[in-house]
Amino acid sequence: MMDLSNQSKEELVKLVEELSALEEYKKYHQLEFLFPLAEHKGYGKHMEFFKAGAKYKERALIAANRSGKTFSACSEMAWHLTGLYPDWWVGKKFDHPVNAWSVGKTHETTKDILQKYLLGPRYDMGSGFIPKACIVRTTVKPGIPDAIQDVYIKHYTLGLEDGISALSFKSYVQGIEAFMGTQQDLIHLDEEPKVVGLYSECLTRTMTTQGLIMCTFTPLEGMSEVVLSFLPEGRFPEGGIGEVIT
Repeated sequence: MMDLSNQSKEELVKLVEELSALEEYKKYHQLEFLFPLAEHKGYGKHMEFFKAGAKYKERALIAANRSGKTFSACSEMAWHLTGLYPDWWVGKKFDHPVNAWSVGKTHETTKDILQKYLLGPRYDMGSGFIPKACIVRTTVKPGIPDAIQDVYIKHYTLGLEDGISALSFKSYVQGIEAFMGTQQDLIHLDEEPKVVGLYSECLTRTMTTQGLIMCTFTPLEGMSEVVLSFLPEGRFPEGGIGEVIT
């Protein structure tokens, strides 16, 4: 603990101002403080998930609730959207702005979980993983209070701004038709899609871009078609096209 007993009033006021400025900076630049190196030893599976992205197009982080699944995928989403990768990053890197989807079960869960992680609360945009200074503009989702539909984000390569990434928030309740048409570089499916055709549609969206699909879920549906696509016959694949981290 710092001994402040000999500090003058002016020095204490200056210290408080500096601490307040630091807290303000951290609030709107969370991306710089995710997964600090000192804590990597406590995130072994999460690091495996990131590293697998450099090799595999499809990944699934399947684990129990409250184990950091969504946190990890949203962290990676923010790094790809901004290009502001940490020095230790071992996963895939995009050297250009990306088009991405962040997908939840319902409009409400997408707003309350994915949108909050990435953007922060609606009344305090930029306090999520995407830095406030990187957010160019947003559009609202009709009929869903405080929900965002699209976000446009500054992207940097080698520290230089080189364009605008686009992120759309979607949900499974929109139906498979909402997942047709446009090509994407990155798709995060949070919770398991019950309709396997929806997952296939997402694969099609990333086919021409050599893009990535990240799945994060607890397998509450048992050995469903999606689960079995990662775990043939309920076992870990040997040399398969995707990677599952459990």
